[in-house]
Amino acid sequence: MSVRRIVITGNPVLHQRAAEVREITPEIVTLVEDMYETMEKAPGVGLAATQVGVGLRIFVFDWHDGEHRYRGEAINPTLELGPVSADWPDEDSESEGCLSIPGERYPLKRAMTAKLTATNLQGEQYSIDAKGWLARIFQHEFDHLDGLLYADRLLKPYAREVKKTIKYEGWGTPDQSWMPGEDYLEP
Repeated sequence: MSVRRIVITGNPVLHQRAAEVREITPEIVTLVEDMYETMEKAPGVGLAATQVGVGLRIFVFDWHDGEHRYRGEAINPTLELGPVSADWPDEDSESEGCLSIPGERYPLKRAMTAKLTATNLQGEQYSIDAKGWLARIFQHEFDHLDGLLYADRLLKPYAREVKKTIKYEGWGTPDQSWMPGEDYLEP
């Protein structure tokens, strides 16, 4: 296992739909193991294959709600969402960040429930009915597989702010990345 570089917004793999995984090969197993290690080192609670420069429909997650730990890999996932409130997002309780826009956090309204159906490394299909932050994590990572970053979903004042930050940081080009554990970036 090894830590992989995380690509930053502007890399084409982040902005296009990822391809289906046709077969769980030893290379896929290594990729998933590397993704877990990269996510832990970053640190993060989820990581999509596209974020390490691989255009495949895979993400990993590891989140603890104080009572239960949810950890797994989602290969070729589908996601069913509950309703999304039309209320303005709360800056304290609904802000999220992204390892591909490192150090930034913005409020975003998401569905409070989601049903993830996916395949694990053993080729077994499973489903998780998620609520709250786990549902948010699944939506965030699933978006990555469709070529969307959370910044693409932000409301106007936040969207303007993140665009200014991306320009200021010099991001938005294909060659930007950072190495968890080596580069100091606030997640």
